[in-house]
Amino acid sequence: MLGSGLGLFAAGAQGSTLEQIQRSGEFRFCFESGYMPFEMTDKGGDFIGFDIDIAKAMARSVNVEFVPVNTGWDGIIPALQTNKCDLILGMTVTPERNLSVNFAEPYFDAGQTVLIRPALADGIDSYRQLNDENYTVTAQLGTTGEYAIKRHLGRAKVRLFESSADAAQEVANGRADAFVYDISYNAVYAAQNPGRLVHLDQAFTYGPLGWAVRKGDGDFLNFLNNYLRQIREDGSYDRLYHKWFKSDAWVGRVQ
Repeated sequence: MLGSGLGLFAAGAQGSTLEQIQRSGEFRFCFESGYMPFEMTDKGGDFIGFDIDIAKAMARSVNVEFVPVNTGWDGIIPALQTNKCDLILGMTVTPERNLSVNFAEPYFDAGQTVLIRPALADGIDSYRQLNDENYTVTAQLGTTGEYAIKRHLGRAKVRLFESSADAAQEVANGRADAFVYDISYNAVYAAQNPGRLVHLDQAFTYGPLGWAVRKGDGDFLNFLNNYLRQIREDGSYDRLYHKWFKSDAWVGRVQ
């Protein structure tokens, strides 16, 4: 199914990252576990998720070992730049980030939505209504949720947290009014916390997720873009999408 990726790898193995992967026999992927359902840790301590499955298949396609590098979000770009990994999984493409890294073509649209505490549901049906100093909005530090708040909810009080789970939990526990993050994460979190949160599920930003690599590595970008095109065309992408976004069979495995 993914075997033709080996020929692509051999044809493009001129760039430094591709040469390094081929020489070491390891393909190292940076991510921050806890980004549902893309990158998570199961009850046995293994990493699972949509991105993880794609990364494992990518490594198999070029006959090298998949190596996970779980990294705090605030240090993930420096980790890539200092060669602690070969690419970053699941990073929203922004102009500011593009100054530090290059991105392959987007593979997912993860626009921002809002989780609100249930007491507000009767009076609030749009993110715009939260743009008021009477509301406290949370987000994870350094994420597109934080950027969206700065751009669209500048009048609201803002509280930032080290993890998305902590930021969302603040709203679920009634200590804040709303949490801003990617639509896929918010949908799963709301489903896991019935009655504690209400999901305003209309995305109000465009959130293209892409694979981030070190700047100036055109051969590696060519490999990644062709790999993405291949899995979209051969059905692999759709099968994984169904597994992680259409089915909830995985939910019980997560810590």
